[in-house]
Amino acid sequence: MKHGKKYVESVKLIDKAKLYESTEAIDLAVKTATAKFDETVEIHVRLGVDSRHADQQVRGAVVLPNGTGKKVRVAVFAKGAEADAAVAAGAEIVGAEDLVARVQNEGFMDFDVAIAAPNMMGLVGRLGKVLGPRGLMPSPKAGTVTPDVAKAVNDAKAGKIEYRLDKTNIIHCPIGKASFGAEKLNENYNTLMDAILKAKPVAAKGQYIRSCVLATTMGPGIRINPNKVIASAE
Repeated sequence: MKHGKKYVESVKLIDKAKLYESTEAIDLAVKTATAKFDETVEIHVRLGVDSRHADQQVRGAVVLPNGTGKKVRVAVFAKGAEADAAVAAGAEIVGAEDLVARVQNEGFMDFDVAIAAPNMMGLVGRLGKVLGPRGLMPSPKAGTVTPDVAKAVNDAKAGKIEYRLDKTNIIHCPIGKASFGAEKLNENYNTLMDAILKAKPVAAKGQYIRSCVLATTMGPGIRINPNKVIASAE
């Protein structure tokens, strides 16, 4: 794959053989974000677990102190007072059977986060095959199935992100925009990593964090020392 001039220049700033401390890696990421748009900074964490086993799943949600820098469109499956609360909290899309039908029959997916009141899950459960692969299926563990839909909407708007393992035991998460600067990105990074460390399954054996790579949308990967990640949290 051929890379552009800016990417090639960015690669020169990074020592591929080195495992950086998180603060140094984030500084480098900000410097290598040279695209004409505000690049997202993402973290990719490989864990020493096996996601095929239920007792080794790692999944949860956390509100980043400085948000993600992304405008989030929220859909809420609710009716009655809960629907009114969702609208008041700023949810863009609110509905019950009608919204389920739009998603199921029309393929409507114009939202970034889906939240559901518990009494709607009988209906929303039918959308698992549609919402699940896109990471949009509401779940109690992520705080997106809740009787307090207004709080869930506020959290989503404030920068709440969900972290979960993919099939290769890696968590991929945004920690903000390059324009945030190193200090705010560091705060978000530490908050996310702290949540992932606290979510360590009892069944996990050996080294929990195997590798940690930071990258901007268009930039090269920067490897973070996984031992330093663990040490800083203890």
